[in-house]
Amino acid sequence: MRHSLHYSMVLPLPLQEVFDFFADVTNLQRITPPELNFSIVTPLPLLMQAGTIIDFRLSLLGVPFGWQTEISAWEPPHMFVDRQIKGPYAEWIHKHTFSSAEDGRTVMEDDVTYSLPSLPLGELAQPLVRKQLERIFTYRRETILKLLKKRTA
Repeated sequence: MRHSLHYSMVLPLPLQEVFDFFADVTNLQRITPPELNFSIVTPLPLLMQAGTIIDFRLSLLGVPFGWQTEISAWEPPHMFVDRQIKGPYAEWIHKHTFSSAEDGRTVMEDDVTYSLPSLPLGELAQPLVRKQLERIFTYRRETILKLLKKRTA
């Protein structure tokens, strides 16, 4: 079964500057909750473009695992999509969309579509998975705002 998440936020910087922040894969480590022990395995620096493959390591509830993602769409400075190739989900597609607001700020939207493995048993974990994802995206939102507000100070 497919599930989806949608998050939207307005950031106090122009479109290109916000996109550049997200185009730098090292910022992903900065906006991921520390308890996930997130690390980038692929040698840096990375050229972000359609077809780029990135390997990560992280742990959830103390269980370490790998995650491999592909940048399946790359349209700077308006959009990119990362898609899980290997990892904990049966499917994970994360679309990042950026648009200019009238006042020079940037609207950033995250749209995630995911499916859990091992149907139908995987679906029993859906409430826990959803709660964990909401917590991760809340942390991301707060951290992104703090990091980008520093750039305007």
